[in-house]
Amino acid sequence: MSLCQDISMVFIFTLKFKVDTNPVSASLSNWLTSRPEKNNVIIWNEKLNLQNVVDIKPDIVISYSYQHIIKADVLNSLPDKFINLHVALLPYNRGADPNAWSFLENTPKGVSIHLIDQGIDTGRILIQKEVFFDETSETLGHSYCILQEEIQTLFRKHWDELRNGTIRAVEQKGKGSYHYAKEFAVIKDRLLGKEEWGVTIPIFRERYRYLREGMSIGYDEELSGMLAGNVFK
Repeated sequence: MSLCQDISMVFIFTLKFKVDTNPVSASLSNWLTSRPEKNNVIIWNEKLNLQNVVDIKPDIVISYSYQHIIKADVLNSLPDKFINLHVALLPYNRGADPNAWSFLENTPKGVSIHLIDQGIDTGRILIQKEVFFDETSETLGHSYCILQEEIQTLFRKHWDELRNGTIRAVEQKGKGSYHYAKEFAVIKDRLLGKEEWGVTIPIFRERYRYLREGMSIGYDEELSGMLAGNVFK
């Protein structure tokens, strides 16, 4: 099941290349190319290396659910010009499946635009917005779509400042939380159930509670072996 718009890319903004019209990136890339400053955008889905940056000479690189870690030599080639869009209120829920974990662990929800450093979602914050939901009736899938809309709206609103580098970045405060992709992967089907992404938040949380209770008394040996100590610490 596809939620909202499947997104996995790096936007590379440069005045020297033609626009890549990949339909996956249509929402933001079309908006950017229609702007008065006539941004040229390359959509980059592959792993970005230093030679790519040298060849393209981008003015700014925006990561939006990009699946590859950007190495230090690449980041250092364009200081403070690598920016990530993350659908969580950092420092909470760094890493994978931030929306799901925000409900399961009852942490603040929101969206963050931050500089990329060598950590995973640990860079200095540029802009954030806390987002609130009516959790009595909200579904997991719909809440995800809302967060995608919120971060795209935040990006559009502050694009001029992001492009010009006029926002003062601030360090993330507090320990926050982090999750690996495999943590949610091993319990995903049990939590979503037959409703899949249409599961309501109360049911989603209740199923998680049942799993935690089952783990605490040791009745679910199969799940225990799958988790191998990665969840329910």
